[in-house]
Amino acid sequence: MCVVNTTVLIVGAKNRGEALRELPVRVILLDSGAEAVRCLREEAVDAVVSKWHLVDVPNGGLLEMVIGANPGIPTVAFVRSGDAKQEIAARSIGVTAVLSEDIDDGYFRDVMCQILHIEEVTSITMKSEYDSNEETNSLSSFLKAGFDGQ
Repeated sequence: MCVVNTTVLIVGAKNRGEALRELPVRVILLDSGAEAVRCLREEAVDAVVSKWHLVDVPNGGLLEMVIGANPGIPTVAFVRSGDAKQEIAARSIGVTAVLSEDIDDGYFRDVMCQILHIEEVTSITMKSEYDSNEETNSLSSFLKAGFDGQ
């Protein structure tokens, strides 16, 4: 059993929460900057991931507030793909990482593991020789298929 000691707040990018599902972290998913500010007052949060432009707090305002209040907290800004102005602005306020909104979940997960000093958790999968359409099966499914070591 894994003890979860790390809380990650994700704001304006709820679709990214699934990428952290297998990591030993608690994920809080919110839509707005106002919700995030309330959450930060009530919860011990170890990292903040936010879309750069939130409807109620545009231009990285949430991340700027977070960094101003706690300069050591890991922060990740999701910027619009190809928008150099957003990327430069995010880097100038000192976010830990700047990621394009179009990156895949695997890369996001790798970055979060690095930032949070988490050894990445990997699902064990293997192909079963019994599977004619070569779908990938979990190790438990493979063992249930009657593997006898021959």
